[in-house]
Order: sequence, then C-alpha cells, then structure tokens
Amino acid sequence: MVALSKLLDKAVAGERLTPDEGLTLLESRDLTALGVAANAVTKRLHPESFRTYNIDRNVNYTNVCSAVCDFCAFYRKPKSPEGYVLDKETIYTKIAETIELGGDQILMQGGMNPELPIEWYEDLLRSIKEKFPQINLHAFSPPEIYALHKIAKLPIRTVLERLKAAGLGSLPGGGAEILVDRVRKEITRGKVLSDDWLNVCREWHKLGGIGSATMMFGHVETLAERIEHLERLRRLQDETGGFSAFICWTFQPEHTDLAHLPKRGGFEYLKTQAVARLYLDNFRNIQSSWVTQGMKVGQMALIYGANDMGSLMIEENVVASAGTVHHLTLRQIRDCISELGYVPRQRNVFYELIDSPQEEATTTVAV
Repeated sequence: MVALSKLLDKAVAGERLTPDEGLTLLESRDLTALGVAANAVTKRLHPESFRTYNIDRNVNYTNVCSAVCDFCAFYRKPKSPEGYVLDKETIYTKIAETIELGGDQILMQGGMNPELPIEWYEDLLRSIKEKFPQINLHAFSPPEIYALHKIAKLPIRTVLERLKAAGLGSLPGGGAEILVDRVRKEITRGKVLSDDWLNVCREWHKLGGIGSATMMFGHVETLAERIEHLERLRRLQDETGGFSAFICWTFQPEHTDLAHLPKRGGFEYLKTQAVARLYLDNFRNIQSSWVTQGMKVGQMALIYGANDMGSLMIEENVVASAGTVHHLTLRQIRDCISELGYVPRQRNVFYELIDSPQEEATTTVAV
C-alpha cells in the first residue's frame, strides 16, 4: 500500500487521486496530516488574503413531498393537515427582510409537491424577479426538477429552459445525499436516483447555468461509497465545469426514522471534508458546514479544506427539523474568518466579491 504521506504529497502537488487512493485517505485516522494537506491545496487554489461568506435565506416554499425519505424530519405527505405551500406575500416578506440584512440571494427549496404544476413555479419566479430584480434565485434542487419533469411530462431540458426564462438563477445541489443507488434505495422511496440527479445538473450546466454540489454522509453508506459519490461529481465537473462549490455535512438523525444511527461529530466531518478537498481537484470552492457542526468546528473547516464560511443562513428549516440548532450572527461568521488571519469578504453565488474592498489584514496568514 502506498504510504499516506506519498498520497498526500501527490494531492498537494495537484495530481489526481484514484478512487482507491481516495479510499485510503478516508480510511486514515491521521486527521492532522489530512488537514495540513487539504489546507495546502486550499492555499494553492486561493492564495489571496481573504476568505468568503454570503448572506442568503432558505425559503422552504412547501413541505409537501411525494417521496418518503427516512432521513428527513421536515416533509409531510400529500393531503397531510400539516402540509403547507407558502403564499407569495409571505415569500415577498422573507425576501425583503433578506435584502434589508444585506443579502443578495434566496435559496428556495421544498418538497416534491405533486399538486404544483410547472406554471406555478414559472409564475412564482417571474413575480419575484419583477418585485426584486436584484435577488438571485438559487432554487429547486435536482430532485424537485426531476419530479417536476414527471408531473409536467416534459423533457428535463425543457423544464430547465422554462424556469431559467422565468428567472431561475442557479441550481442548488440538495437531494444528493450519497450518489450511489444502493444507498438511495435503502433510505428513500420515490426519489430520483443517482444518474438522473447528475443528469439534471448536466442539462442545467449545458444551458450555461451553474450550481452547487453536496453530500450528506454518516448514515448507511460505506467509506467506499463516499468516494464513489465524489468520483461521480468529479467526472461531471470534468465534463461541464458547472459546479461552483462543494458542500458536505453530517446526517442529523434526531426526529427521523434513522434516529437509531449514531450522530457523527467533528472528527468525521473534518476528515471527510479534507479528503473531498484533496479528491475534487476540479472544484475551486469548498464551503464550511457550521450549521450541523457549530461555530468552532465550522471555523476549523477553514483549515481543513474550505475557503468559504458558507451562508449567514437567516432561515433554515430542513436540518433544524432534525434537531440541529446552531445559529451564527454575521459578526460571528466574520470573526471566525478574521481570527484565522484572513480578511472576511462577502460574495455572491458566482463567488464574485460584492462588498466594499477593505484594508488588508495586518496579521500574517500563518495557518
């Protein structure tokens, strides 16, 4: 077996790791060595003196979902008395509050509601863009798009073209979980499988769109299946270049049908993110996931492969439904960055800086 140090040196030098090599890294317990290597890759890709964050809000427009996911505490079945669809005025109020707080984006996701036709989505997007033309609509994950194409009986490309024309700005990477069908079939029913999840992203990228990629891990998948997930993302990124960032987080089991599974902590999170940074050599940006891990581990993520602190996340309902209650203020997010010797800068979904240039930090970036 190749020594761990040689694999890390290979990744730091920018050479591509094989799936077997990635698995070797993920099986390692040497968190420090993985972190040092992942941080070196981050510095090579991002030698600048700043690290970024953004301000957005999760608007979960409906909790009604035709799929049954054992890991989800948020969804309600069709016809459930606890199901809802937000009206436009409620959504407008949430957007106005976000803009008031300096946000430029709405992350809009929901369940796969079989009662909502494509015209409903088009009307919502158009009305939001007419009222708030400055806001980016980062909306509708691949499972939602796939379900909508089934409901509308239209090709995925046509659905995406129509939504883009109505105002869809970028595609969130939700609903990926683990892109291995064995895993998906074990923890969910009635939801898009791996190839079709990837194909929604592919078609969006072909239209010139960008989106994020995600991974929710720490449930029924093996370490090899985590690497298979990363490999499939890397291959699609080779093909399209349409992923702007990768975000991973640990499964939150409370209040779900998988509550008997152990909750994964900071060690597993930081290790997996570090390996993702080493493996995803064609992804420029990695986001911290402080929402599931809390402020300190989220800050440590910035020296374990992440170059972005993620979102202020004014509102979040899906992960919170599973018992996660971590919240950070804008000051705390900026402090997490500056305490590591970097200048905190606000960016948009395209990773363009949108704040006013500030004086460079006087401290030396030593981490």
